[in-house]
Amino acid sequence: MVVYLKGDLEEPSGLDSLTPRQIVAELDKHVVGQNAAKRAVAVALRNRVRRQKLPPDMAQDVMPKNIIMIGSTGVGKTEIARRLARLSSSPFLKVEASKFTEVGYVGRDVESMIRDLAEISVDLIREEKIAEIEDKAALNVEERILDLLLPPSKSSSGGSFDSSIDQIEDTPSAAQETYNRTREKLRTQLREGRLESRIVELEVRERSFPSFEIITNQGVEEMDVNLKDMMPGLFGSKTKTRKMTVAEAMEYLMSEEEQKLIDMEAVARVALERVESSGIIFLDEIDKVAGREGGHGPDVSREGVQRDILPIVEGTTVNTKYGMVRTDHILFIAAGAFHVSKPSDLIPELQGRFPIRVELQPLTIDDFKRILTEPKNALIKQYKALLETEGIQLDVTDDAIDELANFAFKVNETTEDIGARRLHTILEKVLDEISFEGPDLVEKNQVIDAAYVQNMLTDIVKNEDLSRYIL
Repeated sequence: MVVYLKGDLEEPSGLDSLTPRQIVAELDKHVVGQNAAKRAVAVALRNRVRRQKLPPDMAQDVMPKNIIMIGSTGVGKTEIARRLARLSSSPFLKVEASKFTEVGYVGRDVESMIRDLAEISVDLIREEKIAEIEDKAALNVEERILDLLLPPSKSSSGGSFDSSIDQIEDTPSAAQETYNRTREKLRTQLREGRLESRIVELEVRERSFPSFEIITNQGVEEMDVNLKDMMPGLFGSKTKTRKMTVAEAMEYLMSEEEQKLIDMEAVARVALERVESSGIIFLDEIDKVAGREGGHGPDVSREGVQRDILPIVEGTTVNTKYGMVRTDHILFIAAGAFHVSKPSDLIPELQGRFPIRVELQPLTIDDFKRILTEPKNALIKQYKALLETEGIQLDVTDDAIDELANFAFKVNETTEDIGARRLHTILEKVLDEISFEGPDLVEKNQVIDAAYVQNMLTDIVKNEDLSRYIL
């Protein structure tokens, strides 16, 4: 009944070919339970694919089926949305509704979420483009490094040839042939990593452009002023010679080549299209702004925050530094515990924009056991891998996993229920001594059984005041 754990999803062969059932199956690789929520997001994702196959005039009127997830903290609301975004290669942004305030009060403007999503999308597309040109950029960098290690021959123009090269005959063709052989030898050594520590001199650009911000009542994010573009002649681009290793030079030159080969205007254009067609915004803590009463004293009206969020969810145009973004087809997934308020406390207009509501179930002891062991990068697997880097073989027995799950469930019941996050805290406490003593341990095979877990946790759990602070 929970989402877990952080690890990369396998990219599907094609999102178009994934049915809702297959989308749920992909999520199941990292998500335990919460089937109702997974079904809801799978249908929402599939509807996007369906919409793109409709005639343009009809597709324009098909709105995304926004979702409200209802459940306490730590049951997997955020993780489901994040995994969905990775699966679909969609720009994804998580924001807290409580961070926004009404227009006119000090706080973040609601439109900033779209600007942030555009930035994320640009980075996402840029990474995709880098992967496409990586081989070509690497070849260019290799040639530039070889030019630094072995400057091009001047023999063809009648000039003197580098004295460090053995010259067999005093003819241009022989010198050139010797130069080529030497260059190929260096290329082989470079690819084998044998030249990485050699020092070379490289011309680098000085970053002397002044840094400052202009703050207005619209907020910093409203500003889109690039003085370097407005006055290109005012700030010259100076260069200086720096000594660095070949490894450092390759990293610097790789960055330069990527900038040359990638058309950032095309990246921005594709990024905005990706935001508009497949962007996902996870609006957390929506229950914190649920309510229709006005604020008291200096407090900001919760209803006012909802009314400011409403146009973004309904569909509007937001100006970003990369261009205008329409929000009509961005998928919004709202989430909240709704312990005090309920979804019906939201203003009717906002409720109507979230037609799908799913309730996430609280975690049971069996859920905790599955979280510890089942997901691709489950917690137990993570800790084993971490300690194995120092030669420690960690063996966690089945009865130890039972005890860990029981303790997590008990502490959640008696103190604050933070869901699966409690497992992180408990495991850190149980493995504290082994983690600290790890490099110095003589016995490299460490067994964690039920008795060991009880020894580390029983006294703390019995003392409720102590467990409230430690666990």
